[in-house]
Amino acid sequence: MRRRPFLDQRRPSSFKRRWQQRPWWFRLAVTLLLALACLFLLLALRGSPDPDPVVLPSTDSSRSAATTSPLLHQRSYLDGVTDAFNMTDEMLSAHSFSRQLMDQISLAKTYLVVAKEANNLQFAAELSSQIRRAQSILAHAAAHGGTVTEQDAEKAIRDMSVLFFQAQQFRYDSAVTIMKLKGQIQSLEEKSKAEAEKSTKYGQIAAEELPKGLYCLGVRLTMEWFKTTELQRKFTERSPAVQSNLRDNSLYHYCVFSDNILAVSVVVNSTTLNSMRPEKIVFHLVTDEVNYAPMRAWFALNDYRGATVEIQKVEDFTWLNSSYVPVLKQLQDAATQNYYFSGSGNRGTPVKFRNPKYLSMLNHLRFYIPEIYPELRKVVFLDDDIVVQKDLSELFTINLNGNVMGAVETCMETFHRFHKYLNHSHPLIRAHFDPDACGWAFGMNVLDLVMWRNKNVTGIYHYWQERNADHTLWKLGSLPPGLLAFYGLVEPLDPKWHVLGLGYTTVDPATIKEGAVLHYNGNMKPWLKIGMEKYKGFWDNYVDYSHPLLQRCFTH
Repeated sequence: MRRRPFLDQRRPSSFKRRWQQRPWWFRLAVTLLLALACLFLLLALRGSPDPDPVVLPSTDSSRSAATTSPLLHQRSYLDGVTDAFNMTDEMLSAHSFSRQLMDQISLAKTYLVVAKEANNLQFAAELSSQIRRAQSILAHAAAHGGTVTEQDAEKAIRDMSVLFFQAQQFRYDSAVTIMKLKGQIQSLEEKSKAEAEKSTKYGQIAAEELPKGLYCLGVRLTMEWFKTTELQRKFTERSPAVQSNLRDNSLYHYCVFSDNILAVSVVVNSTTLNSMRPEKIVFHLVTDEVNYAPMRAWFALNDYRGATVEIQKVEDFTWLNSSYVPVLKQLQDAATQNYYFSGSGNRGTPVKFRNPKYLSMLNHLRFYIPEIYPELRKVVFLDDDIVVQKDLSELFTINLNGNVMGAVETCMETFHRFHKYLNHSHPLIRAHFDPDACGWAFGMNVLDLVMWRNKNVTGIYHYWQERNADHTLWKLGSLPPGLLAFYGLVEPLDPKWHVLGLGYTTVDPATIKEGAVLHYNGNMKPWLKIGMEKYKGFWDNYVDYSHPLLQRCFTH
């Protein structure tokens, strides 16, 4: 049977019926009497005095704040605790049980860590139990706004003291604890350092190794070159117009020195595809004897929107010999060879500085550009690990204000200033160079070869290389001697021309979008498996993976 709603079942009570049956004058009199009683009760409560308040010390500033801030008139639940009990005074008291409990808890937590490290789990469990007990006593006192009494704290303090005595028997005293913790920290630091060194070493090995695809491409291109006379004819039988372009200073001349065929192809392809006048572009490529034939084969097989490409090999520059080039002269020294190649030299030198690539003449050829191209007045130097996103023709009209080089500075952070690359404790460096001078980047540089010859920059470079025969001015690389050779001769360029860091760090996407040249400086090159995936796409956009030779050598 369905029940009716509750309100429908309610009936007037017997009291209500009797009240309604009383005369009206009786009900009025009772109501007035009740009202008078309530009024007298309220008057009595209002006239009674407040209990004595707790007097707290105050300052002028607190009194002023109390009169000016209306929020102070609003009382909260915590005000009652503060008025009744000052925990700060309690903790500062030498005879406070609260303070004793807190000190014991702090020491017990230290012993707890040491006990767990020593695998003394039973003792650790007892410590944990006593810590929770002491914390419970403190929490109960705080909740009720009172102090910890002797009756509550005595047994807890005594039991904890017994455990401390036992900890001393285990030699868990503070001095031993500190020594153990220091030892653990030192051990962890040594392990971290060892792992970082391994990571650097393996990363360097991965960066130096030639990927299988690039090796395959070089071999197949070499075979194509020697079996196809038509490819050879494209470079040996060039028209007078093409020969003239190589010396025409009204054209846009770029130079790249590399032994990486695919990387150079990306540089040339991205530059011409983003140029408004690709037919005015001339690329001067220099490689080594091993890659000379495959490099020529690749550029004979592919067309780059009418751009002119010249390919030379460094071995043909007979004037680059040990009597003229300090780096080559130093390589004849057995101790230098051992330092660079065996890795058994100074153990304090990072492994990356013993990379033989730093001594490759392709790496140092940038200091001889005026001698390689004696008839040119202005060129743009490009590294092989860059991608061009914008038209670069404007670089040839930039006013260098009498300087030799235009470069993007890298001194936004302190670690890119001169003191990072050079040994400023050496008196020769300290006397000639400001340690806080701004560094700049190789990889995309505008070079005024007329001013270069007038300032004898190559001679300055030779001077500093000879002074660094003992490796005390700087370790290795082409940037430190470049900073010295071009000191005071560099015109800063807008950072948008040259965006760095895509081979080792995170770069702001907005900066990448606005950048004209993206530079994969660092070990994580885009053609390597260790390359940063989020940046590989910019490089892959300029690789034609549908090319028959690339399909045979790469799985993409």
